[in-house]
Amino acid sequence: MAYQPLSDRLRPQNLADYVGQTHLLGANRALSKVFASKHLHSMIFWGPPGTGKTTLARLIAHQSDLQFINLSAVLDGVKEVRKAVEQAKAQREQFNQGTLLFVDEVHRFNKSQQDAFLPYVEDGTFVFIGATTENPSFELNNALLSRARVYVLKSLDWGELKLVLARALDLLSKDLGMPVNLADDAQDLLVQAADGDARRLINFIEQLADFAQPAESGDLPPGLVVKLQDCREIVQAGFRRFDKGGEAFYDQISALHKSVRGSDPNAALYWLVRMLDGGVDPKYLARRLIRMASEEIANADPRALDVAVNAAQAYERLGSPEGDLALAQAAVYLAVAPKSNAVYMAYKAVLKDIKHHGSDEVPLHLRNAPTKLMQGMDYGKGYRYAHDEPDAFAAGECYFPDNMVERDYYQPVERGLEIKIAAKMAHLKALNQTATHKRRPS
Repeated sequence: MAYQPLSDRLRPQNLADYVGQTHLLGANRALSKVFASKHLHSMIFWGPPGTGKTTLARLIAHQSDLQFINLSAVLDGVKEVRKAVEQAKAQREQFNQGTLLFVDEVHRFNKSQQDAFLPYVEDGTFVFIGATTENPSFELNNALLSRARVYVLKSLDWGELKLVLARALDLLSKDLGMPVNLADDAQDLLVQAADGDARRLINFIEQLADFAQPAESGDLPPGLVVKLQDCREIVQAGFRRFDKGGEAFYDQISALHKSVRGSDPNAALYWLVRMLDGGVDPKYLARRLIRMASEEIANADPRALDVAVNAAQAYERLGSPEGDLALAQAAVYLAVAPKSNAVYMAYKAVLKDIKHHGSDEVPLHLRNAPTKLMQGMDYGKGYRYAHDEPDAFAAGECYFPDNMVERDYYQPVERGLEIKIAAKMAHLKALNQTATHKRRPS
């Protein structure tokens, strides 16, 4: 017989055996009502790998007595979509049976490929279910989203994974002709390494067959045993599921940034280390920390930028794992530093004004005049050299374009060094207001 993966043989054949997603399949929940009524609509299943998206689509088709057609956006294209449409139409004409078309990784299809489904969804040729690990808001066409309801599937929790593990061990034992025994600590290791992914856990169990040995001690249950060390070898590729370019990646970056902004060093450290553990590029994290230093702290503590830059340079010299600690030090410092987004807000306000005013000319008194021709055109005429003025400040001078009202973009906050900066700016503003020589009237 052809080889059939354990995960495929373990796939539930009825809803009672399905594990997880109780928020959708519990009593009076959204999908349980769909199962009960058999009034189907097109759907998008959005969730991490190994949460049962394909299985759930199969169960819906079986429960509703629909032909099930499975496509993959990774392997299939428009040709396969057309073939599926023809197959669905033939099934309806010959056997008066509807079709459920399931498209895995539907976000991999481009706009035109996604649009190809629309007329057949509209005329009822098939019920469409797409599965994606990416945020549908960003990856799917609005036209397709408007015709399908999005259901969010969650990673399986510890108890649900333990149930999957027990079923997988039982099937593996039948394959090997005798019980396969795992100590509690070995089971916990596999569940932890699966990280909410049932398919990953089942694949671990399937690999146990290569390590199972007859029990050596009479104290052990009869059958085969797999040692904890062998389980460690199976999961050595890494414990954490981490998508370096997808939804999980940006969610965790967002959590790190918000933890720093919220002055929580413990949470900042948690998200940083979790991403490092999951395989994120540490150089990318270093760049983000530098950005946070300017966006969230800035002049409230100018040393924060030095700390972030130095941490990035330390990582460049040391690499992992030694350099990881420098990034952790920077993340903690940024989190506990006084916060100010005054420079960030000022920067955005300036950008808005530039787009509104366009390229206003530089006032003549601010232009450089290295030649006699420029001097004859009044370049630099009337410019006051600040170092020659009291306190090195040319009170009443204006440095904005002539046709632009002076702006107060930068508004220091009452935290950290910006308290002193605000006091200095208030003093200079008072000098401008009382100056006898003013470039413009107040």
